[in-house]
Amino acid sequence: MSGRDEMEFMPSPALTMGVELELQILNSRDFDLARDAADLIALLEKAPLAGAVKPEITESMVELNSSIHRGHDTLVAELKSIRDAVTRAAQRLNVRIAGGGSHAFHMWTDRRVYPTERFKHLLELYGYLAKQFTIFGQHVHLGCASGDAAIYLAHMLARYVPHFIALSASSPFQQGEDTSYQSSRLNTVSAFPLSGQMPFVHSWQEFTDYFGKMRGYGIVESMKDFYWDIRPKPEYGTVEIRVFDTPLTVERAAALAAYAQALARHLLTDRPRAPSRDVYVLYNYNRFQACRYGLGGSLIDADGGHKRPLKEDVLETLALVAPHAAGLGGGAALTSLEAGVRGGTGDAEWLRRAYRERGTMNEVARMQSELWMASTRNTV
Repeated sequence: MSGRDEMEFMPSPALTMGVELELQILNSRDFDLARDAADLIALLEKAPLAGAVKPEITESMVELNSSIHRGHDTLVAELKSIRDAVTRAAQRLNVRIAGGGSHAFHMWTDRRVYPTERFKHLLELYGYLAKQFTIFGQHVHLGCASGDAAIYLAHMLARYVPHFIALSASSPFQQGEDTSYQSSRLNTVSAFPLSGQMPFVHSWQEFTDYFGKMRGYGIVESMKDFYWDIRPKPEYGTVEIRVFDTPLTVERAAALAAYAQALARHLLTDRPRAPSRDVYVLYNYNRFQACRYGLGGSLIDADGGHKRPLKEDVLETLALVAPHAAGLGGGAALTSLEAGVRGGTGDAEWLRRAYRERGTMNEVARMQSELWMASTRNTV
């Protein structure tokens, strides 16, 4: 495929959505990460799924991919179906599966890169960062009718990156320590040189010109080489949001996708404002606040320069997009998110409470796996 063909934006039905979930594979002895991705994938290949389960960069993780959906109900049903299939396969292998943005106590030095050409190339290029990339995120794809629409949507969604981080935060622990962050996962992502935000271009043509320069310099070969928080995916005809931690349950993953879809409908339909460079001036501050404090952080609104509680901004936006969510069939999903925001019942809080009550990181990992595999409900 030529560079020109690769950057042709392949339109998809607007506001359709798909989800990718990176999941932890744990042993069933002490609940450390296991190296069973290849065996798990091989077993699942014998039982066709609506979506797909693929390898990720190390042998202790897999990526679950949904198919394309127009609404929340079919998405959550499919994710539950894939979860159940993965659970059955894991039980046959005597391993466990867990959500969450980080494993509570694994050591990156113990990881092994999954043996594909791309992953081996990343290990050679990035060294130890490749193994440290054993973190777990949710990606949400939103369909766009054109490349110009994708550029507009990517810029407009950048203002809401702190929302996505705070609502999904589930990585308070790293290597057996409480990091004091709600989402520590994104600190690892930020170490990569091509992370952060996409350039402030105004059209698909400007974007392809930028990509052509970067490729001409030998810095990138494809869109996969950009680890931006939000990026267009021309081969899918989508905008991909990449800042979510993997939630502890597939139900929450589907609710987060429904929020992103409703927000995109508001932005593309109502066109509330033009993209602003000021969003990117404030971007790192707002992103840090969400990672460090979650919904307890603050946000500076680029429109007026006013600082406000992030929780207040999220609740106001949930109310704003509620009619769009209802029109897409995701009203109940947003109601559940709102209840969690008001009640302070996010995944990072759940994990810290599990540690306080159970006393060991091993127990935290066990409880994560039981929650994701649907063996327990939302209690510790």
